[in-house]
Amino acid sequence: MNKENPTYAAMYVRMSTDHQKYSTENQETAIREYAEKRNIEIIEIFADQGKSGLDIQGRDALKNLISTVENGLAKFSCILVLDVTRWGRFQDADESAYYEYVCRRAGIDVLYVAEQFENDGSPVSTIVKGVKRAMAGEYSRELSAKVFAGQCRLIEKGFRQGGPAGFGLRRMLIDEHGEEKGVLKRGQHKSLQTDRVILVPGPEDEIETVRWIYKSFVDERRNEAEIAELLNKNGIKTDLNRDWTRPTVHQVLTNEKYIGNNVFNRTSCKLKRKRVNNDEEMWIRNEGAFEAIVDPRYFYMAQGIIAQRSRRYSDEDLLEKLRELHKRKGWLSGILIDETEDMPSSSAYLSRFGSLVRAYKMIGYTPDRDYRYIEINKHLRSMHPEIIEKTLSGIEALGGEVSYNEDTGLLNVNGEITASIVISRCFQTQGGRKRWKLRLDSGRRADITIVVRMDGNNEDILDYYLLPAIDIEHPQFRMADNNGFSLDIYRYDCLEAFFTLAERTEIKRVA
Repeated sequence: MNKENPTYAAMYVRMSTDHQKYSTENQETAIREYAEKRNIEIIEIFADQGKSGLDIQGRDALKNLISTVENGLAKFSCILVLDVTRWGRFQDADESAYYEYVCRRAGIDVLYVAEQFENDGSPVSTIVKGVKRAMAGEYSRELSAKVFAGQCRLIEKGFRQGGPAGFGLRRMLIDEHGEEKGVLKRGQHKSLQTDRVILVPGPEDEIETVRWIYKSFVDERRNEAEIAELLNKNGIKTDLNRDWTRPTVHQVLTNEKYIGNNVFNRTSCKLKRKRVNNDEEMWIRNEGAFEAIVDPRYFYMAQGIIAQRSRRYSDEDLLEKLRELHKRKGWLSGILIDETEDMPSSSAYLSRFGSLVRAYKMIGYTPDRDYRYIEINKHLRSMHPEIIEKTLSGIEALGGEVSYNEDTGLLNVNGEITASIVISRCFQTQGGRKRWKLRLDSGRRADITIVVRMDGNNEDILDYYLLPAIDIEHPQFRMADNNGFSLDIYRYDCLEAFFTLAERTEIKRVA
């Protein structure tokens, strides 16, 4: 064969965490055989191992490949991929086509070596390719539905599906005959497919603390913030060995696992979509699946108090309560509203009137911008430990090991990477455009910086950016709504992508 003037190519291979017919090594072998027959020389390899093909998030090799092509740095004229599914099982077939179009626009062809069609832009290849892309996405949807149905069946049988046990409870491993095998420690997971996990009461002192929380809330009418303050004064830590906060107390007061109920599907984040809170009729519930550690009467009385606190108010009711609070305090803010026991939440005003500022105007109140700036800063500072706690529990739930150094503010994940969390407030330009300023600590630079962007009102989280240190050239920069492909490829709607980065997954080779 004439080896002169070969065509230079890049190879892209991917294997997800499910059982694949081809490992990346086998994909590489098939691609090299294809290249050898066509006088193609492979000069660069991009490999995503253990990465889902549902979207580009988390697929650093594909991101790097697209970035190389877009920036004109490619020294190859084609990209060799095993088949359409290895390029990705994108839920939106247009997304798959878009990344291929980016390459073709730069004069670089994407060749699927195991497909029965030539990717030459002909009508036949375009139609066949479109069908295969749609089939690849449909396969993921069908698999997701089957997995979800299996999880629901296990919930109905009384078995726990993922996540830490929580304060006052422990995870018990049982075999296929229902015999107890021992309590799982944090970070431990079952190793046999036939084993199952149930919840059992934890240490007596934790059980008593949980019961005290309910009695304080129901009998003594203390709110969550007051209960958290008392717990911290008494030196009692959460199950993550951290101080209590209003949300952590609220979680104890609202979770049915404390009365023995097994509840699943309260939230959904299927197929890499945005996490959503499901309506209660969509929940999967098995009552009395575990031993209760709280009297059901106290639990349902607590739910009644919480429901009454957030009952459906008319527009005039909401505004009247806002007037009363303004009259008592002389000023208003979202944080003040949320911290006042007899008030609806600030999100209720946001939902009903479009914004808090609009609600303020309806009662004749004009907020002091400087004072609001201080309140926002206070709110952001209070959010930071909650996000840290959420990140720690999310990583540990997937079997990863993580620690937090309060002095440096860095997370150490699996002893391999460090991460920092930066909350970025939103401000508006004179033209009304949204901007976010970032100021990173270059002296304590983490491998990954988790940027938490706030929404326009600086009250809720808008999205997350997982920025690798290698791609951060300057410690200070600004972000807009849209920041271009090179930066927005790191944008996520939730933190699951970072959690799975720390997950311990065994990649099985299939011959």
